[in-house]
Amino acid sequence: LPAGVKLHLFGGLHAVPPYDEDADGDTPPPPVTALRAALEEADALLIATPEYNASVPGVLKNALDWASRPVRESVLLNKPVAVMGATTGMFGAVWAQAETRKVLSTIGARVIDREVPVARVQYAWERDDRLAPELEVFPHRQRRDHAPALGHLDDAGARALVRGHPAQRLA
Repeated sequence: LPAGVKLHLFGGLHAVPPYDEDADGDTPPPPVTALRAALEEADALLIATPEYNASVPGVLKNALDWASRPVRESVLLNKPVAVMGATTGMFGAVWAQAETRKVLSTIGARVIDREVPVARVQYAWERDDRLAPELEVFPHRQRRDHAPALGHLDDAGARALVRGHPAQRLA
């Protein structure tokens, strides 16, 4: 990552309970408070998602439901967000990305309307942990286009974002 840009990975999604409007009062569950605080603190978001059954994973959709509240006061309101996807298949989670962008737009986030698919992610890495040269996770043109909102992500940044995807562990 370039100087001055910090990447924070949020690892608490599995602790966030299923969305329940009745539980979303003055004192939401602690994992929800942590999620909202992390989103509030971020200058911009990059959401990296796999695709399950041609759509958004339930854990991600659930987190977005919690983050969308209260309506018109969401921590995602006007937040710059980019979405990328990785799958072991040929299409790089393009449907999950489209659905995630739709949900984020409905919430009121400023969503970058561009797909960043990583297909066949299990082959994306060389043995020395570098991106395979034939795969361009973030083509240079796209990096420049997104720089104002998200900073300049290099291959190391892309690797950190994709690393958590279960398919990467198969390589």
